[in-house]
Amino acid sequence: MSHRRKLAAGNWKMNGLWADLAEVTKLMERHPDPGCEILICPPATLLSRMSDLTVDGAVVTGGQDCHAKLSGAHTGDISAPMLADAGAEHVILGHSERRADHGETDEDVRAKALTALDAGLKVVICVGETLVEREAQNTLEIIGGQLAGSIPDSVTGENMVVAYEPVWAIGTGKIPTLGQIGEVHDFIRARLEKRFGAGVGRSARILYGGSVKPGNAAEIFAVPNVDGALVGGASLKADDFSPIITALENSR
Repeated sequence: MSHRRKLAAGNWKMNGLWADLAEVTKLMERHPDPGCEILICPPATLLSRMSDLTVDGAVVTGGQDCHAKLSGAHTGDISAPMLADAGAEHVILGHSERRADHGETDEDVRAKALTALDAGLKVVICVGETLVEREAQNTLEIIGGQLAGSIPDSVTGENMVVAYEPVWAIGTGKIPTLGQIGEVHDFIRARLEKRFGAGVGRSARILYGGSVKPGNAAEIFAVPNVDGALVGGASLKADDFSPIITALENSR
């Protein structure tokens, strides 16, 4: 058994209204004492309310992004202290949709991570290759560069999670082969150990994200160095997210 506590993380993206919090209640009823950690990152409009709902439950909450500055004239942005104030324990940074839609660079992600860590948040730093990069056999080079540029030197195995999300598999129903997933996760583990040493490198959790569903979760979680999943659409409904959590609880 791994000493790393498994993590099922749900990214609601730009989805969810107050009524959808009923799904979180249902999820907590099904997993009152889960064998893994459960994280949900709702839109900012729901964060405070969801944090209040889950305060005594088995679910923790997180933000989907934060600004690199603590405060200031940045209309529409949210700071890391604001997320913490709303009850968040984590924040997702460098998601491929942020990198693509908002032109975020590795340096941007690193700056945000530093601010988030200073605010006491745990960071979920995302890395992943596009289909063009995969077909050009540049996957490991791309991942290595993103790891080096996006992760600050000050992280620990407790406050940093890495999420591998092949961009071409997100929301498409396509997933890499189990061998491809294993290759990237083993590579990430080796890079973390080389840079930070065995303590951080072996204790940091590595999640897989990209069209994870109840039907494929168990086989993905059986891959070495897969410590859980960053789940998109399937995390919106308890009926979909619950079996993924159960598969993770049952994984070795």
